[in-house]
Amino acid sequence: MKIMITQSEALEKGIWPDVMKMFGLNQEDDVWPGEEFVLTEEQARKLGLIS
Repeated sequence: MKIMITQSEALEKGIWPDVMKMFGLNQEDDVWPGEEFVLTEEQARKLGLIS
């Protein structure tokens, strides 16, 4: 299963720093609020999005 999350959703949930690390992003990278990131089921569990 794949889970999609946008940058703005990750910010709202307080997991944006973790998503940035997973995708190798840093503060200087430009990311749009609606930009989508595809997480594996394992990544989503690690972030607490699913149980």
